[in-house]
Amino acid sequence: MRAWRIGHPGPLSDGPLVAAECPDPSPGRGEVLLQVRVCGVCRTDLHLAEGDLKPRHPGIIPGHEVVGEVVALGPGATRFRSGERVGVPWLGGTCGSCRFCLRGQENLCLSPTFTGWDRDGGYAELVTVGQDFAYRIPKVFTDEEAAPLLCAGIIGYRALNRAELPIGGRLGIYGFGGSAHLAAQIALYRGARVYVMTRSEEARRLAVELGATFAGGADEPPPDPLDSAILFAPAGGLVPAALRALDRGGTLAVAGIYLSDIPPLHYAAELFQERQLRSVTANTRADGEEFFRIAAEIPIRPTTVAYPFSAADTALRDLADGRITGAAVLHMA
Repeated sequence: MRAWRIGHPGPLSDGPLVAAECPDPSPGRGEVLLQVRVCGVCRTDLHLAEGDLKPRHPGIIPGHEVVGEVVALGPGATRFRSGERVGVPWLGGTCGSCRFCLRGQENLCLSPTFTGWDRDGGYAELVTVGQDFAYRIPKVFTDEEAAPLLCAGIIGYRALNRAELPIGGRLGIYGFGGSAHLAAQIALYRGARVYVMTRSEEARRLAVELGATFAGGADEPPPDPLDSAILFAPAGGLVPAALRALDRGGTLAVAGIYLSDIPPLHYAAELFQERQLRSVTANTRADGEEFFRIAAEIPIRPTTVAYPFSAADTALRDLADGRITGAAVLHMA
């Protein structure tokens, strides 16, 4: 099968993403084999290619926003049928027996596996997925619309919950890419006022089109104090500014798996008066099921940019250079 592998992680100018011919995978026990239709391009893929996240094994195939068609069932796989459309997310497996799994916090599992990091992902013609970690895609979404929902959407939803946005509250969003523009739609649907801070002029226009109250520069103070905020940009330097923008008792959730260093914080200006700083770690399967239900109810409308599968390296470069508004999606066809 055709695939893209991470060769030697490093600057994109060095070509860390390498086109390759790979053996076709076979589904193991409880797994299904998918013919990939589309795969979203996530910032985590960029961090893997550039070496900010160390690949778990050499030559990993990235991609964890996969929509495909079931073409084979492994032993004991009964949840899906041949020909069914299935989504493959970031969370690829958990141990089910550690203290976190047993108390319903499988996103903190001590021995998790992740698609496109531990196990080969969707930058390929074929991919396997454990049946218990895959999603049925609501019919209201096309393949291209569904792809970014499988990570950007689910993680944005968990970040929104971690930010503890009150009903009708004021939400600040720092960075406005694939995940942010989906979380914003949920917040707006729930009656929140949304304030977007991002360096991209096109992203600011999209924010206003979606209904944001304010759209300004990445470090520009919002005109009103925020009840909650989410940092989607992988820029630790924005953490102090985001904390200062919070009202008393406000919460800042940091949504990325990678973040550059945070400058020293000043307690009185940035943390006092019960402001909270939280991280977001992966998601539970329950998060995903809840998100897809809400996303179909709204329905969420992802802003996407299509690329042919042969241009996966170009999509990563465009993402790194801020040339993508919304989410990039690779099409196998």
